[in-house]
Amino acid sequence: MKTFKELREINVNEHVEKKGQLKYLSWTWAVDTLLQHYPDATWEFPEPKYYGDTVMVFCNVTAFGKTIRMQLPVMDNRNQAISNPDARKISDATMRCLAKCIACFGIGLYIYAGEDLPDIEEQPVDVSPWLSDIKDAKDMVELKAIYIEAIKAVGNNTSAKRTIDVAKDARKAELGG
Repeated sequence: MKTFKELREINVNEHVEKKGQLKYLSWTWAVDTLLQHYPDATWEFPEPKYYGDTVMVFCNVTAFGKTIRMQLPVMDNRNQAISNPDARKISDATMRCLAKCIACFGIGLYIYAGEDLPDIEEQPVDVSPWLSDIKDAKDMVELKAIYIEAIKAVGNNTSAKRTIDVAKDARKAELGG
């Protein structure tokens, strides 16, 4: 069995669905992944609650030996509660609530923080040669060429990219660009 830390590092991006401005994890994929790691996991859906003409759905998921409860209003794609939702909208919200509750055990949790990728520890990249070249760039054309090469060289390492960006911006200012 995986730990919470291991589950939260699973990259779920290819299983994320988008409706309007909202991103959410496919409930079928979330359930499948949870049951692969915790075959004894269970869930239940308490009765929805009505607030005027809007509805709040609930889900309880039990895994890791504990139960977590989440709620979710029946919403439109602008995150606004829907007035008088029909059974289909309530059912869809209920399954999204299940995926949200599963996320509390780590699977896709980062989606609800608005991030694009899970927080995976990056390997350090030595950017000092690039920083030296950027500092020595004679003009904007040379700076741009060095910058493009440096960014390609560090790949997806966000920390290295930030360091290179700062150096590029400082040299650009010195060159009057």
